[in-house]
Amino acid sequence: MKRVFDETKTENKQNLETETSGLNELEISKAYQSIGPDTSENQPKIGIVGGGLMGLVLAYRISKLGAQVKVLESESQTGGLSTYYDFGNFQWDKFYHIIMPNDASLIRLFEEVGLEDQLNWNRAYTGYYANNSFYPLNSAKEFLLFPLLNLWDKIRLVYTIFYGSRISNWQKLEKVTVKEWLVRMSGKKNFEKFWSPLLLAKLGDNYKRVSGVFIWTYIRRLFKAREHPVNKDYMGYVNGGYKTLFNRLEELLNENQSSIELNVKVERILSKNGAGIEVQHSNTTEIFDKVIFTAPSSVLEKVTTPELCEVIKKDKPIEYMGVICLVLTTRKAITPFYVLNLGDGKTPFTGVIGISTLVDLEQTAGEYLTYFPKYIPANHPYWAKSDEELKEVFLSGMRHLYPNFSEEDILSVHLNRAFKVQPLHVINYSELIPEIKTKHPDFFVLNTSQFVNSSVNNNIVVEHVNEFMHKFEDELKIAQN
Repeated sequence: MKRVFDETKTENKQNLETETSGLNELEISKAYQSIGPDTSENQPKIGIVGGGLMGLVLAYRISKLGAQVKVLESESQTGGLSTYYDFGNFQWDKFYHIIMPNDASLIRLFEEVGLEDQLNWNRAYTGYYANNSFYPLNSAKEFLLFPLLNLWDKIRLVYTIFYGSRISNWQKLEKVTVKEWLVRMSGKKNFEKFWSPLLLAKLGDNYKRVSGVFIWTYIRRLFKAREHPVNKDYMGYVNGGYKTLFNRLEELLNENQSSIELNVKVERILSKNGAGIEVQHSNTTEIFDKVIFTAPSSVLEKVTTPELCEVIKKDKPIEYMGVICLVLTTRKAITPFYVLNLGDGKTPFTGVIGISTLVDLEQTAGEYLTYFPKYIPANHPYWAKSDEELKEVFLSGMRHLYPNFSEEDILSVHLNRAFKVQPLHVINYSELIPEIKTKHPDFFVLNTSQFVNSSVNNNIVVEHVNEFMHKFEDELKIAQN
């Protein structure tokens, strides 16, 4: 396929290549935006299956390089797990998301698409609940006054977090359970008083099978945020929630002669015998020069043919944790903490996320927004309960924590579910990940199943897209010549 530039555009590109020598990645990407997309009929046509954050960022990056991109999304709105939700008087993230000051790739994306002025940073407060009491943990003084641990236990706890943040060889942690590693580092009392209640709240009894990588990923990300020279105690959000980013990416795609199609159920992906990739969906057939698949691997197996790719499964299947999340909008604040960690084992949810301690009330129509998430495996009995049953279960837990909060101040009650959120990092998890072998030069797979040693968060998603694009740019150049 031959890509044709007019003489002016070619000259502009050559000038930019000279002018951008020595600039950083962000400056180069902004400079190349000024070229504009190729509007010739010979644009490579790229299909992307999946309109989550990964698919949208991929589409935007590829469209900037002169290809015509079409995103095929099965749901009625984009965003995947980062999508938005209508709370009545306002829209905000369906599940809670924050931006940390060390999320360099994600922050760079906001800057690149012109949304840097929409980012806000506020102090994020953390608390711990145990013995029917709330304990703030936001300063050295508050930590020293924390009554559940003595001074020596606190020193060991700090050492565990510091040491864990410095570990680079995560493979060793994959060989031991999280309990074994934490007891070895922090001591038995620290584990029983501090770590065990948190693990039970997050994973239930599954924590006994989880490797040390699980806690290491959280320690590393949170500690790096604390090391930030300016905003170490701050967390960020974007005005309007992640919907603002998705809308902006869609605008840029449209400007680059690319598009998003919603409510599309991809039924089959086939090779066109050297003439591209055929995607069958919704009683329609489309031909693309290249296709990138970003949906879950379980869907990949159902819609592809052996000549495109092979999913080689291991002896044991990967187990996933899902989430059920009660969300309340209220007239008054429920909690003074952004994150309240629960250490009593009596509540039906993992923690309490006080969004309105971080997000300005003008973003949520003056209403306070609080999330009560519960992470559970696929066989948990909660999945069989109705929304109304679960609302009552979770509200009973809220009453236990906040007996003095008047339910007359509750404006609305919502319950959201996601069946697969994050894989359970059991012992030797990396050896269980199915191997995906793509067999066609124009078919690619990039999804979160390939995240081996990190928690699933939006910064990691953007990092993986950036790494993929370094390789895909060469593929695109071949298609353009």
